[in-house]
Amino acid sequence: MSTKKAVRIAITGAAGQIGYQLAFRIASGQLFGKDQSIILQLIEITPAIEALKGVAMELDDCSFDTLDKIIVTDKLEIGFKDINYAFLVGAKPRTADIERKDLLLGNAKIFSEQGKSLNMFADNNVKVLVVGNPANTNALIARENAPNIDPKNFTAMTRLDHNRAKAQIAIKTNAHVSEIKKMIIWGNHSATQYPDISYCVKRKRGPISIHEEKIIELVNQEWYREKFIPLVQQRGTEIIKARGASSAASAASAAIDHMRDWVQGTSDNDWVSMGVASDGSYSISEGVVFSYPVICNNGEYSIIKNLDIDEFSNDKIGLTNNELREERSAVEELL
Repeated sequence: MSTKKAVRIAITGAAGQIGYQLAFRIASGQLFGKDQSIILQLIEITPAIEALKGVAMELDDCSFDTLDKIIVTDKLEIGFKDINYAFLVGAKPRTADIERKDLLLGNAKIFSEQGKSLNMFADNNVKVLVVGNPANTNALIARENAPNIDPKNFTAMTRLDHNRAKAQIAIKTNAHVSEIKKMIIWGNHSATQYPDISYCVKRKRGPISIHEEKIIELVNQEWYREKFIPLVQQRGTEIIKARGASSAASAASAAIDHMRDWVQGTSDNDWVSMGVASDGSYSISEGVVFSYPVICNNGEYSIIKNLDIDEFSNDKIGLTNNELREERSAVEELL
């Protein structure tokens, strides 16, 4: 039986594929450990509420020691009431007949409403992770509509891209993924993101010492620029082609990784990638949610500062920054 006071965790879009995966992993203790009680506050749109009731039935049937209570609702004022953590997964999906700007505006309305509701009903120290795409701009919109919550408490998920990049580097260098450290995803969770291996290392622990090799010296530059970067940028599209649906289990796993590291801290002299409020670092003007390399400690994240950025990387960072600026302009009226 859990020994700590229950924390309240909200998941929007909780009957969808990612939300479904998340709910069971959180309820089983994979986020905060086996001694932390969980109250799950599951939120869906009204047409999906019956499916969400089915999710709640399954959660009950699992008899998780860590699960204290389940709330099922289609009302944000109930779903966000007193929550400590929020996973904003539900978003309007893009279809072939929807332009990107229309998708941005459609989701802007959803996330502006969620931001206002978080501001009114959630704990003021709530930590918010936006998973629903376009995640960076959705996080910006929610943040701008929640003036009573610290802007640093709104983040966007680029951890899936980070994990994908690490996995590909591990395969390429014949390493275990746990040996790949200091990967960086810069910018937007989109095809303009920049997976940067400039500081990435392969770190092996021996019986006496730690051996490190720079990844940039282990891989061919042509492979890195022409194969690896597009592979990571387009990985989501490739998964859709392969399985006929977008990433679900890997996205839920990345969301768990993001929130767990944010709350419990990063370790082993490593960095993770998080979409966070720009503070001007690396010439990214304030006003967007931008993926940076960060470390986490005591429930807070800190951007890794003063890294040397070469011309190639600077150009790539500029491209993704420009896209985020364009997205921000498209939803200006709702900020």
